[in-house]
Amino acid sequence: MADGRSYPSRPILAVSAVIIRDDKVLIVRRARPPAAGLYTLPGGGVEVGETLVQAVVREVREETSLMVAPVALAGYREAIIRDADGRIERHFVILPFATRWIAGEPMLNEELSEAMWINPPGIAGMTTTAGLAEIVGNAVALLAKAP
Repeated sequence: MADGRSYPSRPILAVSAVIIRDDKVLIVRRARPPAAGLYTLPGGGVEVGETLVQAVVREVREETSLMVAPVALAGYREAIIRDADGRIERHFVILPFATRWIAGEPMLNEELSEAMWINPPGIAGMTTTAGLAEIVGNAVALLAKAP
């Protein structure tokens, strides 16, 4: 796959968003590899010259058409994928943000096949990216303390 993210020379920095609206979180399903079919959070790569907050706002808007307000980092995740020969095919460092929904309804781009607002405990029974329930739990706790 020649997308600039395969077989990188260094990890790729990415952001994601735990978007809370009316006590529910937006969960999306990835339409493409490497996480095709898995439920996760909207997000993507940070562009050169972009702050992390700018990146998460842009990525959410591009993937879902939603406007969000980032509040705080909710942890981190590392996604390291090896090919059949054991070489690093993908390596992402992902910084998920606790965010509040501001406006819009989900309108998916080609990277996503589904979106749904669910109660956070419902994530436990879903096929998700690694650590999703923990990150959502962290974000919910952070947002509960934030003004």
